[in-house]
Amino acid sequence: MTTLAAILPIQSARTLFPGVLISVTIGLAAKFLSDHYDAPVMLLALLLGMAFNFLTEDDGRCVAGIEFASKSLLRFGVALLGLGITLQQIAATGMEVLTITLTGVALTIALGLILSRGLGRKTRFGLLTGGAVAICGASAALAISSVLPKNENLERDTVFTVIAVTALSTVAMIAYPIVANFLGMSEIATGVFLGATIHDVAQVVGAGYSVSDLTGETATFVKLLRVALLVPIVITLSFIFASDQNDRSRTKLPIPLFVLGFAALVVVGSHQLVPEAAKELLLSLSRWCLVTAIAALGMKTSLKKLGDVGGSAIVLVCALTVLLAAFALGALQLTSL
Repeated sequence: MTTLAAILPIQSARTLFPGVLISVTIGLAAKFLSDHYDAPVMLLALLLGMAFNFLTEDDGRCVAGIEFASKSLLRFGVALLGLGITLQQIAATGMEVLTITLTGVALTIALGLILSRGLGRKTRFGLLTGGAVAICGASAALAISSVLPKNENLERDTVFTVIAVTALSTVAMIAYPIVANFLGMSEIATGVFLGATIHDVAQVVGAGYSVSDLTGETATFVKLLRVALLVPIVITLSFIFASDQNDRSRTKLPIPLFVLGFAALVVVGSHQLVPEAAKELLLSLSRWCLVTAIAALGMKTSLKKLGDVGGSAIVLVCALTVLLAAFALGALQLTSL
């Protein structure tokens, strides 16, 4: 309790407690079912969480804590995963994976711009959806939205994009491992495919570790390569739209600190600066944070809201998702992974 009080004000802790508690409880239930029925704990946490979606449909007592668990605990857990990846592993990844990742991101953003105009949408909507699909889903949508010029539809479009990429990530988390298995892909190739195509970090982790630890580690690393690209892309967009910014507060760049934390812990782990026992403890804490976060994410997933913005917007996000997956599968067929 002393530690919690040091991190959060007492009143904030009381506000967050109900939502965090239900997220942890669902995570524990998922772990129990996983241990007894040999099912993927991440997938169980997601599905159990979706059954409690009603807890996020109004401003009830659990909403703030669920939001905290789905964002802050997720980022904290992902940052800690840096201890499980070394610079030696990164060096051994090779140019093939790096090329697939970078090309997939650039291609998806470019297609977002082209298809949005073809579907009668503005270029900025294409940037928003293309960036969200290409990089890291909801986090990218929020970051890119914060540097786009304000208009009457920006908030609505951002909310739609967050809902759409979260829902499609949920579908991809379940479907993509099945596709990879059907195609007979190796564990490493499956990890690259999952990490290079699924939108949100939590679902990448869930999909990867539902296959194997090696696939999970590979998928997480490839995904975080994509996440790291958010920094230069947001900086570039902030300069492009600088002349349209009337709100001086928008000059503050939304650089995700958990990416910096992940990178720092990769360096720390690579130089063996953390005792092995402490490292295992922190990696275990990371997994629990991620299970809790994905349970909270499940509670926030609402498929019925996807139609609010219009059919062309849904077609755009779905098309970008399918095209990114098709590109990754095609590229992987040309590699030795």
